[in-house]
Amino acid sequence: MGRKKTQTQHTSGSEDSGGDAGGGDAPRLVAAIDQGTSSTRCSVWNEDGECIASHQIELDAHYPASGWMEQDPLEILEQVHTCINKVCDVLKGKGYEPSSIKVIGITNQRETTVVWDKGTGQPLHNAIVWQDTRTAPTVERLINDTPTQDMNYFQKKCGLPFSTYFSALKLRWMLDNIPLVREEVAAGRCMCGTIDSWLIWNLTGGLRGGVHVTDVTNASRTMLMNVNTLQWDTDICKSVPAAELDAWKCAWEALPSFSSISDRYRSLRQ
Repeated sequence: MGRKKTQTQHTSGSEDSGGDAGGGDAPRLVAAIDQGTSSTRCSVWNEDGECIASHQIELDAHYPASGWMEQDPLEILEQVHTCINKVCDVLKGKGYEPSSIKVIGITNQRETTVVWDKGTGQPLHNAIVWQDTRTAPTVERLINDTPTQDMNYFQKKCGLPFSTYFSALKLRWMLDNIPLVREEVAAGRCMCGTIDSWLIWNLTGGLRGGVHVTDVTNASRTMLMNVNTLQWDTDICKSVPAAELDAWKCAWEALPSFSSISDRYRSLRQ
C-alpha cells in the first residue's frame, strides 16, 4: 500500500443519515478509507471488529522524467468515491443501511503533496508523490544556504532533515517551476496540503464549504510543522522562500489548519 500514517482522521457519516435506522438496536459501523501509493481501499467494520465490506482499486502513477513520480488528485478522489459507493452496495446486499456508518477514518500516503484552486476545486498540478526525487538540487541549495550548511539544521524544530521526501520541498519546487501555482498562490486562490487534506476538503463539501484541515501526524512529515509547538513554523517558512516573490508567505496562508486526529470535522457530503 505504500507509506501511510499510522493514526486516523475522522469525518462523520453521511449528512442525511439522521438517527439510527431501526431504533436503538441498529448496528453502528465504522468505515476506513485507506489511500495508499499503489491503491485506494474502503473497508467497513462492525462493533465486533469484523470487516463486513471492502473494495480496493489499484492506483496508477506517472513518471514524466527520471526520478519523478506523480499521481492525478482527481483520480485519487474518484477512486475514494467509487470505493465508498461499492462498500455501500455490499452493505445493502447484506441487509445494512449505509446510514449505519457513524464515522469514517482516513489513513493515507503522507508526504505526497497536492495544490488546488479553492474557487474551482481543480488541482493546479499533479500530486508530487513522496518517492519523487526532483527536488534533489533544491535540497542541496537550501542546505548550502543555512549558516552551518548542515542537512539537519532545522531538525530540532521540525524533527526532519532536508530531504526530497518532505512536502515543503515539493511545494517549493512547484512555486519555482509551475507558473500557475505561483500565480494562484500570489492571488490567494491556492490551497495546499497532503492527501488527507485534499480528501477531507472534498468529502466535507469542497466548494460547498469543505473543511481544510490536517492533523499533526501528517503535518509532521511536511518539514513545516514545529514539533515543539505543534503549529506551522514561521522561521522555517521564511528560510525556504520562492525566488522573486514573497510566495512562501502566501503559501503559508494556503496551508490547512490543525484539528484533533479524532475530531468530528463535518458530515460526509455527496
